[in-house]
Amino acid sequence: MKKLMGTGLALMLGFAIGLSGWGGIYGDGVLARAEEPDFFSFGAGGYDVNDDRTAAEFRVEYRSDLRFWKILPFIGLAGTTDEAIYGFAGLGMDIFLSRRLVAQPNAAFVAYSNGIGKDLGGWFQFRTGGEIVWRFDDYSRLGIAFHHISNAGIYDDNPGTELLVLTYSVPFTKAL
Repeated sequence: MKKLMGTGLALMLGFAIGLSGWGGIYGDGVLARAEEPDFFSFGAGGYDVNDDRTAAEFRVEYRSDLRFWKILPFIGLAGTTDEAIYGFAGLGMDIFLSRRLVAQPNAAFVAYSNGIGKDLGGWFQFRTGGEIVWRFDDYSRLGIAFHHISNAGIYDDNPGTELLVLTYSVPFTKAL
């Protein structure tokens, strides 16, 4: 529960920083968050990196360019080499730390099946965390993501897990 609370506090802080406008303008005075495109994102890395059930994880995401104020929706699917699979949908935000460096805190609802992998206590889970990405001239992004998945105590068993994934996001549409 302490891990979940800590992750939640970090996520709220990230959203607060993003809502404040900090990081919105970089050195030459140009607005950094000018019309970003939507993305297909691909990732590979470690699942349950903090425990004894470590497996490889592979994921795909669609990150929409629709904005609800500064909040961006996303949806995805991930699987592990231990046959765990999960779908997720959530909300995130781009916080431009510079023209190239972007922090992306996010949170999602998860539908989870453990396969022969780690049992997280039930099929309904929550995912919180974020990414730090490098933004290229063509708007593609290379980053590292860290997430925590947990059921927040809604089931009797709540072991939780951490994910560390390398991501690459390809623009799906052209930025304006």
